[in-house]
Amino acid sequence: MADSELPDCDTPAAVLAFAQAQRAAVQRGEVLILEAALAWAAMHPEETVAEVSTSSTNEPVFGELAVPLAGEGTPLVAEFAPMEFGAALGLSTDAARDLVGDALELAHRLPRIFKRVRAGEVPAWKARRVAQLTTALPLAGAEFVDRQLAAVVGKISWAGIGRLVDSARVTFDPEGAEKDRREAADGRRFDVRTDEATHDGTVHVEGLLDLADAIDLDTAIRQGAEELATLGSTESLDVRRSMAAGELARRQLTFDLRTEAGEGAASVVKPRQVVIHVHLSHAAISRDEAGIAHVEETRSLVSTDQVRDWCSSDAQVVIKPVIDLEDHHHTDAYAIPDKLVEQTKVAQPVCAFPWCERPARRCDTDHVIAHGTGGPTCSCNLAPLCRRHHRAKTHTAWTYDKTDAATYLWRSPHGLHLIKDRGSTRLVTAHPPDE
Repeated sequence: MADSELPDCDTPAAVLAFAQAQRAAVQRGEVLILEAALAWAAMHPEETVAEVSTSSTNEPVFGELAVPLAGEGTPLVAEFAPMEFGAALGLSTDAARDLVGDALELAHRLPRIFKRVRAGEVPAWKARRVAQLTTALPLAGAEFVDRQLAAVVGKISWAGIGRLVDSARVTFDPEGAEKDRREAADGRRFDVRTDEATHDGTVHVEGLLDLADAIDLDTAIRQGAEELATLGSTESLDVRRSMAAGELARRQLTFDLRTEAGEGAASVVKPRQVVIHVHLSHAAISRDEAGIAHVEETRSLVSTDQVRDWCSSDAQVVIKPVIDLEDHHHTDAYAIPDKLVEQTKVAQPVCAFPWCERPARRCDTDHVIAHGTGGPTCSCNLAPLCRRHHRAKTHTAWTYDKTDAATYLWRSPHGLHLIKDRGSTRLVTAHPPDE
């Protein structure tokens, strides 16, 4: 173990003791981070937010607000405060909001459980999960859960915790529980994870369906898999089931197109349209070599052969002009031309704010240096910012510079410096300067 950094761990017992000590240190560190989150929230209370007035209740609010991050009875916190806390920890804004909210929920509404967390008797991660379940309960319901769970939270199963929370909801918020029951169907979903496509062109599909719908879907897929086997497919049952799902979708699309066309149009089926943005080398395009393609819509890599399969003879292929990311475009107007917007969002595929992963095509296009203070509308002064981080940059002390086509240097209100380079973020300063 010449490269090992373990001190004096030359026996099995020593290694185990060292690992236990480090685990205890990690757990203690998680508790201290919760304490830091509470302190940060206390430093950014409702009183630190300037009052925002609008002339109409329908008018959007652009200034910073005081918002609840946890359940009823917890103090409001300045809306943008979690951003900097998250930046210091390498967390997205959403993750930082969750962390601060969990700390507030534990400290103000689950004090018995939090006392055990502080004593090292309950791991912070488990207490946080309980806090996330109780946030929607009224204050009395959270107090009931805290009292019932405090002594057994380290032993009880998640199913038991869930039943206790459900009981508290029915007991202390019967109207809300009844509303939840009526709206339970809204929790159904069916997700096709195209944003997580793998290099070989496969994706995960998952959903939560009504039982009757699920049985019908399974029957249709099972019958489709059996039909493929009858037609001579030698693939495994799992592969045939996945193929059957695709066939089921294509049959439905074909049916819809024929219905729209009316009688006598059964032989006229429109080809499916594949709209993707891919980046390919010249060699790959000319078929001189196999390669990979970057698919912008899913931020994944696939083989060029897979792209060719998608763009088969029965598909309608639309080729759009290539945008040169090195070109510099400029206009004297404040309004940003479509070509500049497209160039900005292709160069930087996600929000330019540290650790934000919102796709650029769903973001605003921001003037890095405000147009009103002399910032030009040009390639070197534009960046994609999601609406939340656009508002934070506009209304707080967050500032940034664009150092090249897809690299941004950010400065937080308390002196953190971070670089966002395309989709990657890193701290330039490990700690903010002393104030």
